[in-house]
Amino acid sequence: MAGNGVFAEILDGEVFKYYADGEWKKSSSGKSVAIINPTTRKTQYKVQACSQEEVNKVMDSAKSAQKLWAKTPLWKRAELLHKAAAILKEHKAPIAESLVKEIAKPAKDAVTEVVRSGDLVSYCAEEGVRILGEGKFLVSDSFPGNERTKYCLTSKIPLGVILAIPPFNYPVNLAVSKIAPALIAGNSIVLKPPTQGAVSALHMVHCFHLAGFPKGLINCVTGKGSEIGDFLTMHPGVNCISFTGGDTGIAISKKAGMIPLQMELGGKDACIVLEDADLDLVAGNIIKGGFSYSGQRCTAVKVVLVMESVADALVEKVKAKVAKLSVGAPENDCDITPVVSESSANFIEGLVMDAKEKGATFCQEYKREGNLIWPLLLDNVRPDMRIAWEEPFGPVLPLIRINSIEEGIHHCNASNFGLQGCVFTKDINKAIMIGDAMETGTVQINSAPARGPDHFPFQGIKDSGIGSQGITNSINMMTKIKTTVINLPSPSYTMG
Repeated sequence: MAGNGVFAEILDGEVFKYYADGEWKKSSSGKSVAIINPTTRKTQYKVQACSQEEVNKVMDSAKSAQKLWAKTPLWKRAELLHKAAAILKEHKAPIAESLVKEIAKPAKDAVTEVVRSGDLVSYCAEEGVRILGEGKFLVSDSFPGNERTKYCLTSKIPLGVILAIPPFNYPVNLAVSKIAPALIAGNSIVLKPPTQGAVSALHMVHCFHLAGFPKGLINCVTGKGSEIGDFLTMHPGVNCISFTGGDTGIAISKKAGMIPLQMELGGKDACIVLEDADLDLVAGNIIKGGFSYSGQRCTAVKVVLVMESVADALVEKVKAKVAKLSVGAPENDCDITPVVSESSANFIEGLVMDAKEKGATFCQEYKREGNLIWPLLLDNVRPDMRIAWEEPFGPVLPLIRINSIEEGIHHCNASNFGLQGCVFTKDINKAIMIGDAMETGTVQINSAPARGPDHFPFQGIKDSGIGSQGITNSINMMTKIKTTVINLPSPSYTMG
C-alpha cells in the first residue's frame, strides 16, 4: 500500500512529506495541496505546500551536494543508479497503486511504467559510463597555418543543478528520464512533480533515497504552481530545466534566461493513410495510438488523414475495434478510464460539441459520466473544426478524408505542433518521401507514434519543444564541454 512499509516515513498523518537534504520533511507553511482521484472525484492524497523560503534552502543544498557529487567516480555513480533501479522495480506495487488512484492509469499499465522506469535508470547508468568515459584529443596542425604546437583535450562536465518538471501522464517514467541522465553526468536534481502524480513521484524518490545517494543531491518539492512555479523556473540556482508538459513550457522558455532548456510540449500527431495501406494494421495502430491511456499521451494519434478511396473501409474497421474497448475504472484494467480532471473533461467536451455543431459524423454516441468519456471516432472532420487542430488529450479522435498525399502533408505541416507523425503504405519509397516532407521530430512508418524505446532520440519542432530527449541525448544535454589546451615550446611530431 502507498505510504506503508518502507514508504512509511514519507507520510505524516494524511499528508505526504517533501524531500530535501536527504530527509523527509513537513513544510513550515502548514498548508497542503489536495490530489483528486479522477475516478471518485474525491480527495485521495495530500502533499506539502512548500514555500519559497524552502525552495531557497533546497537550491542551496543541491548546489553544495553537486560539487561533491561531481568528484564521485563515474563507476560509483553508475553503481548507485543500478541499486536505485533494482529498488524501484522491487517496490513497483505501491507505486503503481498510486498511479492508479491519482491519475487513473490502468493497473497493468501502471506496473509497466514503474518497471520501464527501472530499466531506463539501469540503461542510463551503463550508457553514461560509456559516453562520459570518453573525450577527444585534437592537434593544432590540422587547421591551415598552424604547426603542431598545441594539444587539445576535451571532456564533458556537469552543468550543476537540474530542475526537472515531469507531466501528470507519466509522473514516474518521465521523472526518471530526467533524473538518471542528470545524476550519471554529475549534476544534482530538484524535482517538481505534477500535482496529479506527485505521490507516485515521491515514492519513486524514496527508492533513490534507499539506494544511498548523498544528502542534498536529489530533492523533491511539492506545492502550488502559483506559489513556487515561477519561483523555481526563474531561480538563479538553476543551471538547466528539463520540462515535459504543455503551454506552460513556452512561458518558462521566455523567462528562463541563459540556461539550457530541454522541453517537450505536446503534439497533434498526424496519421497519413494511403490507398495501398494494410487497413487491419492501420486500424490496430489507430486504436493503440489514439485510445491507449484514454488518449492522454503526447505521442497519441491525434488526427487521421486517410485517402477518400479507403476511408469507408478504414472507418468500419476502427468502429469495430472501438466497440470492443472496455470502459470503466483503472483498478479493473479497463482500456478507457477517467481523464485526469474535470477541467480536462470539460475541454474535451467543448471540442466535441464544436465538431457536432459544424457537422462532423459521430461514429459512436457521445457519452460522459463525470471524468469518464467513452471512446469516440469523429468522421468527416473539416479544417474549420477546433478538433482538427487542437490537442484533446482524451479518447476522441478526428478523421479527415483527403484526396491527395499533398493534402495530407499540408494539413500535418500547417499545425503549430511538430512532435511525431506516422504514414501507412506498402510503398517504402512513398513512405520515405512523405516522412521527409512531414515537419515533425519523428516519423513512424507503418506504426503509431511512440516515445520509446527510451534510448531512441525523442524531439519535437515548432511548438512541440526544444532540444532532444532519449538517454544519450539527455546525458549530452546535461553536460558541457571543458577544453584543456597544452601549449608546446616547439612543434612536436610523433615519430618525426
